[in-house]
Amino acid sequence: MVMLLEWWSGTDCTLYTDPENYHKYGKENAIVILNHNFEIDFLCGWNFCERFGVLGSSKVLAKKELSYMPIIGWMWYFLEIVFCKRKWEEDRKTVVQKLLNLRDYPENFWFLIHCEGTRFTEQKHQISMQVAEAKGLPKLKYHLLPRTKGFAVTVQCLRNVVSAVYDSTLNFRNNENPTLLGVLNGKKYHADLYVRRIPLEDVPKDEQECSTWLHKLYQEKDAFQEEYYRTGTYPAVPIVPPRRPWTLLNWLFWALLLLYPLFKLLINMINSGSSLTLASFAFVIIIASVGVRWMIGVTEINKGSTYGNNDNKQQKGNTKQQ
Repeated sequence: MVMLLEWWSGTDCTLYTDPENYHKYGKENAIVILNHNFEIDFLCGWNFCERFGVLGSSKVLAKKELSYMPIIGWMWYFLEIVFCKRKWEEDRKTVVQKLLNLRDYPENFWFLIHCEGTRFTEQKHQISMQVAEAKGLPKLKYHLLPRTKGFAVTVQCLRNVVSAVYDSTLNFRNNENPTLLGVLNGKKYHADLYVRRIPLEDVPKDEQECSTWLHKLYQEKDAFQEEYYRTGTYPAVPIVPPRRPWTLLNWLFWALLLLYPLFKLLINMINSGSSLTLASFAFVIIIASVGVRWMIGVTEINKGSTYGNNDNKQQKGNTKQQ
């Protein structure tokens, strides 16, 4: 998938960051906080992981439903991705155990967490800001209210193992609306990623103070988004990390290894003249196509989860109980 973004689509990815921190990327463990506004934000995240040599050891706090996705979900399961049901009472024990397992991970890793908990939509944003008003929190214009418990536990479990938090804010130039289907069709996008390296020592140890710190961070992220929409740039030096050949070589290797016998099998099936064989092959192709379209649908904003749409109802219920 990274090969498709880098080599097939040719999407440009520009990093905005402090040059003094640039040499540290890929050479230390880090917690990455990324805004969740676009259909391919996860793919751009993988792209930057690859360019700094940590794609194979990148981790993420992901919703449990993704573990059932064919191929990708299975791959994530065996790569020790941390899955959650997004019900904190049920998730806490499992998430803590998975995070503690990373403390002796043998390679440098980046742990990605979308603190907003779900992808940004106007409906979810409206509900989220109603919750913010009810809790007396500052309203955000371009983000949802961050879920602080998962972040606080992540910092708590990985402290003294992780060196820094990478506060990452992703945007696309010219109001582009990137989609995974567009990438598959070879459409080129232009991504800008602003990364601030924050030493983990600067993140409070106390859970309540950590929560306050995260809310302040998202207010700053909102200001950066406001500046980007106004000026088209971020307040840092633009750097384009060099594209590495490994994703392309990996794809070419497996394509050459698998496509020849598959093509030969197809020729033999056609030559056999068996209607049942041809019908079975057509059925497999249709199922595969439906499966791929379903996986693409998982990334589409208008088909996203309803998580975040019930926050206001829960907040009203809590208010009545109080």
